[in-house]
Amino acid sequence: MEISSKENSQFFSNTTILPVDRSSFKSESSASKEKQSCCGGIKIFLGALSFVYFAKALSGSYLKSTITQIERRFDIPSSLVGVIDGSFEIGNLLIIILVSYFGAKLHRPRIIGAGCLIMSAGTFLIAMPQFFMGRYRYERFSSTINSTVSVNPCLQDKSQTSLSALEKSQAKINAGCEKEAGSSMWIYVLLGNLLRGIGETPIQPLGITYIDDYAIEENAALYIGCVQTVAIIGPIFGFLLGSLCAKLYVDIGFVDLGSVTITHKDVQWVGAWWLGYLIAGVISVLAGIPFWFLPKRLPKPESRKDSSTSSEQSKFITEDNKDPHKSYQQQVKIAEMAKDFLPSLKNLFGNPVYILYLCASIIQFNSLIGMVTYKPKYIEQQYGQTSSKTNFVIG
Repeated sequence: MEISSKENSQFFSNTTILPVDRSSFKSESSASKEKQSCCGGIKIFLGALSFVYFAKALSGSYLKSTITQIERRFDIPSSLVGVIDGSFEIGNLLIIILVSYFGAKLHRPRIIGAGCLIMSAGTFLIAMPQFFMGRYRYERFSSTINSTVSVNPCLQDKSQTSLSALEKSQAKINAGCEKEAGSSMWIYVLLGNLLRGIGETPIQPLGITYIDDYAIEENAALYIGCVQTVAIIGPIFGFLLGSLCAKLYVDIGFVDLGSVTITHKDVQWVGAWWLGYLIAGVISVLAGIPFWFLPKRLPKPESRKDSSTSSEQSKFITEDNKDPHKSYQQQVKIAEMAKDFLPSLKNLFGNPVYILYLCASIIQFNSLIGMVTYKPKYIEQQYGQTSSKTNFVIG
């Protein structure tokens, strides 16, 4: 017993107690908190960006669904409707290069939020002519003409009617197939769509790059795919909204609907095209609110802190991030950034892969946009369908 007690005392005396390194626990906990804040912030941004993609896709597809309604309401030719629809791309092209270059070095979430406000303002402006124009007037023809057997008035055969009065009415309709604009209020629609294009500009370039910068490298492609998936849902709701509004009379809420003698199957019918733009404008405003509360930068994941910029990327991106603490405190000046704008643009257009991708995108959209724009009108006139049913089928 004495030997064992001595051995125990010697064992405890020779054993040294190692101090616990609490800094390692702190570093691990801080790293876990940083990872959680990074993932939480990027997921909030992902949800907000997906909602914005849905809003812009909804308003864009709704415009396609109201082509025939706008053409009848303002009494304008189809060529002018094409100019109105193309004003969105014109507004986009005006500032896309400047926004993509300067916006990447500024507060990207707030720029996207400002773009949503501009986009909603343009959407509201498109609907404004309804409140400034007079009430819609239609001519009361015979029921044989007001059918949808042949919705295209330019291709109707005069042999369908034998009465001289109906022939005169038909000649009057045919004469209206080639005419100038009957109302100048379509300019507001053009300007509103131009504003929509300007407001939509920062959403894709700044939103995708924000995800690519602060998301975990293996999750970035998944996040971008989620955003694109939500964007596909937008046109479905846009055309369904167009189908619903096309069934409502254009002056709903302004006139007694009991006095309206035509139905939505009539060739002179104009639906409540303006109502959908008010709804789309409200959705755009709501979509832009979260971006005003998101930070300029998120903590980068550990896997991206040590990764350097690739050689191809460094040719046209000139941004000094060697001192992150200094970059947070440094005041960015527009004049200093403008010095590198032309050299960066020159290097970008000197990239053959980028030029080939640009040419392929131009050819792709050139063949797609025209078909999507006039497809509702083509189905409506050639197959004798109403605007409501046409938009429902496309949606």
